[in-house]
Amino acid sequence: MIQFEKVSFQYDDSEIGVSDIDLHVRKGECVVLTGPSGSGKTTLIRLVNGLAPAYYHGRFSGTISIDGRDRSDEPLWMRGKTVGSVFQDPNSQFFSSEMRGEVAFGCENYGLPHEEIVFRTDSAIERFKLENLCERPLDVLSSGEKQRTAVASVYAMNPAVYVFDEPTANLDRRGIGELKNAIGSLKRDGKTLLIAEHRLSYLTELADRFVYVRNGRILWERTPEQMFELGLDELKTLELRTVRELEPVRLSRPEGDDGSNWAISLRGLGCRRRKYKIWDNLHFKAWPGQIIAITGCNGTGKTTLAKIIAGLEKPSSGNILFFGRKVRAGRLRKRCWYSSNDTGTQFFTNSVVEELLLGLPETEEVFEKAREILKLFDLYGYKDAHPAVLSGGQKQRLSIACGLLSGRDILLFDEPTSGLDGGNMRKIASAFCKAAAEGKTVLVITHDEELIRSCCDFRWDLDS
Repeated sequence: MIQFEKVSFQYDDSEIGVSDIDLHVRKGECVVLTGPSGSGKTTLIRLVNGLAPAYYHGRFSGTISIDGRDRSDEPLWMRGKTVGSVFQDPNSQFFSSEMRGEVAFGCENYGLPHEEIVFRTDSAIERFKLENLCERPLDVLSSGEKQRTAVASVYAMNPAVYVFDEPTANLDRRGIGELKNAIGSLKRDGKTLLIAEHRLSYLTELADRFVYVRNGRILWERTPEQMFELGLDELKTLELRTVRELEPVRLSRPEGDDGSNWAISLRGLGCRRRKYKIWDNLHFKAWPGQIIAITGCNGTGKTTLAKIIAGLEKPSSGNILFFGRKVRAGRLRKRCWYSSNDTGTQFFTNSVVEELLLGLPETEEVFEKAREILKLFDLYGYKDAHPAVLSGGQKQRLSIACGLLSGRDILLFDEPTSGLDGGNMRKIASAFCKAAAEGKTVLVITHDEELIRSCCDFRWDLDS
């Protein structure tokens, strides 16, 4: 169904790309691309759906055949009839304001008859159990609901091939389960599936093969059974995550007496958006030197809470104490660092090293720390590159590096490992431990059970 023959691609003005790729994905097969961040998985997805080189320009050679036809020079609009794409962030592919309109949009764009559009839209909504969301605005859906909407909108166009690029990066446990069911449904229909993914455990029952990509080349292929044979040391060497399902680890939430020793203390905090109450009467305390996981289902207000603590948004009620004193938002912004889960919105300079040093004193000590953290996160080779050309995982690591170097007392990281491989996840956990040992308070919003097990002292679950 999908055939790569001696395919190479290199992005313009960059050494990043893939080389000498030979890959055959048979009709009805589910193949998972895995490997370290920046290894070329996303590039392979873009070559299948045509975004490279049509949108992401670069030098291409070789042959890509889909359904028995050479598609190397096929126009992008024609490729979309054969290949449907689901991205890491479903918001990046939405064109409508409400769910039903989004599912219908692709069919409308191709000019199908009205009756056919209605039939396909209704079928897709029913297939992925979205009936109760039909008239809801997309911006109020949970991440899992948005991802299912993205799958349904592609399903309505009836492509033969589906490609997924890190589809679970921002999903909670429930959302991953919903996506797993959606992918399983497509496989039962005989669709051909190519999935680039770091989180592997939910795919072991669905995948026919796992293909390992590193430094732009395919190094090996393994079955799910062979993947289970990989030991912990092998996973670390390969920079892969576990292939086994992890149950949520139980950690107590931080407690203690009131006092000036608490780095941050929330008293009766409440938050409302529009007419809806997100949460009310929250109480929370954190000591210096603690690493606390803030968990909960998508939509429980974790990101909003982090932004309030960082002084970027205001609560509707309650107080925030910083070392025992009430503080205004302006002071919080000076003493807290917030690393967004949308890294594309927080870079302001023209190079990686400039971004890392932005706002910091120009001293040799700072420069040395910057060099160390760039090397730790495998970004030193990109120090002069523009942040926009980095892969999703590299952008994530740069955002975290900026926070760790900032010198702030409270460090808030929102889904810091969402786009990261196993090796970089472990480096991030180690860096968090080092920051805590230096007296920083590290608050981590995450669904990543591997990260929680690796470094967190306490867990605050907003669901409870």
